[in-house]
Amino acid sequence: MIPDHPSPEALPDGFPTGTLTLHGRVLPASNATFVGELGGVRVVYKPIAGERPLWDFPDGTLAAREVGSYAVSQALGWDIVPPTVLGDGPHGPGMVQLWRDEVEDQAPVDIVAEGEVPAGYRHVFDGLDAHDQPVSLVHEDSAALRRMALFDVVVNNADRKGGHVLPMADGHRHGVDHGLTFHVEHKLRTVLWGFVGEPISADEDRALRRLAAALDAELGATLAASLTDDEVATTRRRVARLLARGEFPAPASSAYPVIPWPPF
Repeated sequence: MIPDHPSPEALPDGFPTGTLTLHGRVLPASNATFVGELGGVRVVYKPIAGERPLWDFPDGTLAAREVGSYAVSQALGWDIVPPTVLGDGPHGPGMVQLWRDEVEDQAPVDIVAEGEVPAGYRHVFDGLDAHDQPVSLVHEDSAALRRMALFDVVVNNADRKGGHVLPMADGHRHGVDHGLTFHVEHKLRTVLWGFVGEPISADEDRALRRLAAALDAELGATLAASLTDDEVATTRRRVARLLARGEFPAPASSAYPVIPWPPF
């Protein structure tokens, strides 16, 4: 049943309520992920009981991190993360997110023959495919992906794969799968490195300043309900650092991989 939530007014506007009915499981997925229906609306459901234990994230916290990522997306005003709540389902409490139908003929992130970067795309890195052929990973040079790249820095997203970028028919791009976020240690792993060193635009700067103010007010309190004090404080510092530098950061110089594997 949805919501089993802090308060009805905390639900996103128009979020359906009622009994969650499951239609199938998403395979393959690292954690138990189901497609279902809630109030006649298609949703994704990830029960906490189906979260795979990880060495670097506390057990049973991924659903709350997904909800926190939605809250940050809303504060930025960029509509990156589809509406997401905590609620009860057939397998217990978990994350429930509105489904978004992606279009099949668009590829915001792609793999192409080495050096053959299409017009309107940014080069990320070169490598070999499953047949040992040289290829390049590329992504769109678009405002939507610029915003998503900045969002990933803010939430310290450790798992921005190409398949986690959903192309909408109108050109908008949604991001999904944000369970590996908000860690206090630097964990940023993403395929969206094509903007490194570019100045943050005036519009992006304004959105980040809105976010900084929200983190000192209601958003900070919202995140504190599901994250640790250190995780919230570190999120504030990441935003402040972005604003102070005024540019898209480069990968950190460490042994930690900066691109998730596989990248899709």
